[in-house]
Amino acid sequence: MEKGLIEKTGKDLKHWIKIVKKSKIEKHSEIIKFLKSEHDFTHGFANFVSLKARESDAGSIEDKTLLDTQYSKGKEELRPLFELIESKIKKFGSDIEIVPKKANVSFKTKKQFALVQPSTKTRIDVGLKLKDFPVKGRLKDSGSFGTMCTHRIEVTTKKDIDKELLDYLKKAYEMSK
Repeated sequence: MEKGLIEKTGKDLKHWIKIVKKSKIEKHSEIIKFLKSEHDFTHGFANFVSLKARESDAGSIEDKTLLDTQYSKGKEELRPLFELIESKIKKFGSDIEIVPKKANVSFKTKKQFALVQPSTKTRIDVGLKLKDFPVKGRLKDSGSFGTMCTHRIEVTTKKDIDKELLDYLKKAYEMSK
């Protein structure tokens, strides 16, 4: 993204972070609007710069602490499953915002399309926003996710992160645009 940013704008990431900080805009969505309207950014680059300027990208200390907390107290074995799911989702596009929270990680573009949560010591739940999809097979009712997601798929092993799950994730991603 950094290389593409320089190619697109002629300026490096440090330059754009200074511009964002100078604007005194703090909300992620407002920074994106600012960069798109005032500096002709695409959504993906605006999202990237906003995350870096606010130090809330997946590499920030706060996010790592949130993930460390989620995958503690007997859930440590699930972290590689989360990381594999995250790496697959990132390949869908550069417009994806990854938002770690206290209990889960939200994946969104304009709207949230997926949520990954270590629900038990042996299971991750992948919540999906799939409007008008029937509940069938592995695609279960959203359960405790409520209105945040329409469906969920349980993941207990690496084998569960298969083509079917990735197809559902990709569909949810496409529907979120």
